[in-house]
Amino acid sequence: MSKKDFYEILGVNRDASEDDIKKAYRKLAMKYHPDRNPDNPQAEEKFKEAKEAYEILSDSQKRAAYDQYGHAGVDPQAGMGGGGAGFGSFADAFGDIFGDIFGGGGGRGGRSNVYRGADLRYNLEITLEEAARGCDKQIRIPTMDECKTCEGSGAKPGTQAKTCSTCGGHGQVRMQQGFFSIQQTCPTCHGTGKVIPDPCRDCHGAGRVKSHKTLSVKIPPGIDEGDRIRLAGEGEHGTNGGPSGDLYVQMHIKPHSVFQRDGVDLHCEMPISFSTAALGGEIEIPTLDGAAKIKIPTETQSGKVFRLRGKGIKPVRGSIPGDLMCHVVVETPVNLTERQKELLRELEAISQGDSETHNPRAKSWMNKVKEFFS
Repeated sequence: MSKKDFYEILGVNRDASEDDIKKAYRKLAMKYHPDRNPDNPQAEEKFKEAKEAYEILSDSQKRAAYDQYGHAGVDPQAGMGGGGAGFGSFADAFGDIFGDIFGGGGGRGGRSNVYRGADLRYNLEITLEEAARGCDKQIRIPTMDECKTCEGSGAKPGTQAKTCSTCGGHGQVRMQQGFFSIQQTCPTCHGTGKVIPDPCRDCHGAGRVKSHKTLSVKIPPGIDEGDRIRLAGEGEHGTNGGPSGDLYVQMHIKPHSVFQRDGVDLHCEMPISFSTAALGGEIEIPTLDGAAKIKIPTETQSGKVFRLRGKGIKPVRGSIPGDLMCHVVVETPVNLTERQKELLRELEAISQGDSETHNPRAKSWMNKVKEFFS
């Protein structure tokens, strides 16, 4: 009795991809495995057919021989393998499938685990002026470079790494857990498939040594506290040829002696004398672009805010700069002379004679207090 076509058994086309073949086999294995159908002898036969078809079509060499010569090309009596002698355990049926899910590598020769390097962070402190105007900074960061002594192999010069005897060079070991066979990273070689019996004296078998490198960071104008600049590929090196991670430079702005930043706006306090607040005048205040003058109107109260438009910080994304808010603080005179005290007493006496005119806020506040206690 002639055998059925392997493609027909799995229900796939002859040009099906490896993934399509694997999916088709997994579906049939779940349906017909004898462990799931103990009272159905036909299920066992269908499972054997599916397993044999999968073993042939999932192997590129056997599949090519089958496509060219049919069943004769993979006849086990002709030394081509074939299979189908038994169905093994439920775990064996899914060894390759679950091996891909739980860590790669596996029973068809294995492969070393390739990992992307970790991302790194560097905290950079800059001044408010540098944040507002932008600048270029040089930073020196630790890194891991290839060991020049062993050229990255990790083995002492004149020696070489050997295949791991625990995993046979696959980098993975298979552990049986109930019905499932789960592949895990080899504890001996840590997934590399190699062990180094005589490690390099400089890198101690790691293949890399600690070093430092200097990088240039361009700070754009308007950058703010907590903003990050990404330097692609400047993070930790990958493992087994994997790509490097990224370096994130995080901004921290030093406290300023004059200004406090609020987004794109700046705030500052400007003390003025008692007489300037009462009589008015002109004062000079600092900005990031130099000094500016503002007029103080008569009878200015402490806490009044003067806005200087466009004297703040231009944002990173946008063209309109913020404003500078100047908070006026009326300063109480200290270290008074007797003459100054005499003049202030005279002023106070005159003011008390007509407090509603000269001290309207105090009068209003006292009226509110009287209403509260009445």
